[in-house]
Amino acid sequence: MPLHISSNFDSGNIVCLDASDPGDIRLEIAKDNQSDFYMWFHFRLTGVRDTPCTLKIMNAGGGAYPKGWEDYRAVASSDRETWVRVPTRYENGILTIEHTTAADSVWYAYFAPYSMERHADLIARTQRDDRVILEVLGETLDGQAMDLLTIGEPGDGKQHFWVIARQHPGESMAEWWIEGFLARLLDPSDKTAQALLDRAVFHVVPNMNPDGSRRGHLRTNAAGANLNREWADPALNRSPEVFLVRARMQETGVDFCLDVHGDEALPYNFLAGMMGIPSLSDRQKTLQEIFSGALLASSPDFQTKYGYPVAKPGEGNMTLCSNWVAEEFGCLALTLEMPFKDNADRPDPTFGWSPDRCRAFGAGHLEAMAAVLGA
Repeated sequence: MPLHISSNFDSGNIVCLDASDPGDIRLEIAKDNQSDFYMWFHFRLTGVRDTPCTLKIMNAGGGAYPKGWEDYRAVASSDRETWVRVPTRYENGILTIEHTTAADSVWYAYFAPYSMERHADLIARTQRDDRVILEVLGETLDGQAMDLLTIGEPGDGKQHFWVIARQHPGESMAEWWIEGFLARLLDPSDKTAQALLDRAVFHVVPNMNPDGSRRGHLRTNAAGANLNREWADPALNRSPEVFLVRARMQETGVDFCLDVHGDEALPYNFLAGMMGIPSLSDRQKTLQEIFSGALLASSPDFQTKYGYPVAKPGEGNMTLCSNWVAEEFGCLALTLEMPFKDNADRPDPTFGWSPDRCRAFGAGHLEAMAAVLGA
């Protein structure tokens, strides 16, 4: 069977330079449309059963975050359900993957993909719960639906909790996190979930960037806009995703916001954002301490030692979601980061940081949300 490489599918991204020798397959990652960002890859290799393959991504050194390739291992799957880490090394600007499969076809990716088809399944499954209202806020530049899930009955004194994910489409771990979060929030036997829904309405956007997700982008939408730099002044012709969500936030108000992401370089789960906003209050700082402490207690995968440098007072980037929301509404608004690599505190040599661990981590956030509810 001749060797074949393809990426013309949902979230696919690779350019084949030379596949004449399975021991020296040469590839490149395509840039996001109208952008210089690139790092996400997802492709299928066929015709390689029991054949040792060496795949070289030749332009890895020019990617958005080259430090992210250090100590990184790509994921591979022959069934598109179970993704395992495979031997990977980064030298002289080239990312090299070495792998032998017993299957005719194998898929490789930067992280376990979360396709728009899986997103559609998640939306369809979630809307079947009587406590959920599914609404399309509008359309993206490619004409895809901006899905909003509203969970819980509005009522006097109820708070509004917003959870959004995947502003950066290549950070697919964010929507795996959403799966686990929604599954527990909608579990009728879970007392913490029921206590939350008794006192709060949840507004959940599982995928903030459908176009970038389908196109196989790392960081931007169809127009090349980095959505997490658009919150100060979004426009319908450039960043409709942010424009639509921000407008609804202003209608409902926001008492809590969590923006879920992935980080290329740091092998840890951590929180960021809000501390550099001009109007930062003692209440907001206290709420962050409460939330962080509760998450430490509820999830063994969370830590506070490693993360981003904290912005000085008044020097926060106000184009970021968590900063803009915290300043606009005076609430607790945070950015959650998860690794592309592994959790260095609890390494898993087979799977690394994985969809199952993302889902468990998402479920583990309910206690932290309950701790700040009404505080």
